[in-house]
Parts: sequence; structure tokens; C-alpha cells
Amino acid sequence: MVFQRVITIVLADDFGMFRRFLRAKLLEDGFQIVGEAEDGLKAVAKVAEFQPDLVLLDISMPRLNGIQAAAQIRSIAPKSKVLFVSQCTDPDVIQAALWDGAMGYIRKTAINRDLLPSIDAALAGKRFVSDLRVQ
Repeated sequence: MVFQRVITIVLADDFGMFRRFLRAKLLEDGFQIVGEAEDGLKAVAKVAEFQPDLVLLDISMPRLNGIQAAAQIRSIAPKSKVLFVSQCTDPDVIQAALWDGAMGYIRKTAINRDLLPSIDAALAGKRFVSDLRVQ
């Protein structure tokens, strides 16, 4: 994957250890993390402040879940692409998460395999969904 410029990202997940893992992986691949949030309200605020290229959101977060946060993010930062990163495998929840314009859904258990391909797809305007059948 070769980008012409540094891609800016906001990370939002209530599990700090996972955020640190994701941050390290993304920095290693040349991305710039401009903000982090442990709940949906802070995620919306960080996106409003930084207008990143990409937002990685967990679905289950306190104060405002990822789906609700994504709806607000789309209105305040329409150019920011949203990718959900979650443990949820409920097809109805995943469909709801993707319904309003998110570019993809990555299972946390598939993050090593799916993170970079999902980012490539989202930035190219394509959808990406982890294979939910493979564990």
C-alpha cells in the first residue's frame, strides 16, 4: 500500500489496551494518529477538531455507541471515512452499522489480516466487511 500523503486517523475504542495495539500497528505502517477516544462523545469531538481521513470506531462504547457516533461524524466531517472495528458478529448490528454510509466492518479477531485491506478499500471509496464465518 502506497499513499501519496500521510493518512490521518482518529481511533475510538473503550478498551485502552486495544487502542494502544491499534495505534502501534498503524504508526508502524506510516499512518498518523491525530486523536483517540474511549467513548462515542469524545470520538465525535476529536473528529470535529481534526477532520481526519479515517475514523476507526468500536460499536460498543459508553456515552454514545459507535453507530450513533458515526451518524454524527458523517454530518460534521463528511469527508472522513468510517470503519467499524468490533467483536460483534450479529448480522443485524453489522448491517445497522453499515447502513448509513460506513465504509466497512472489521472483526477485532481478524485485525491483523483485515486492517490494511479495509483501509485501502475505504480510502478508495469501496466497502470492506470481514468474513464473519472464519474464526
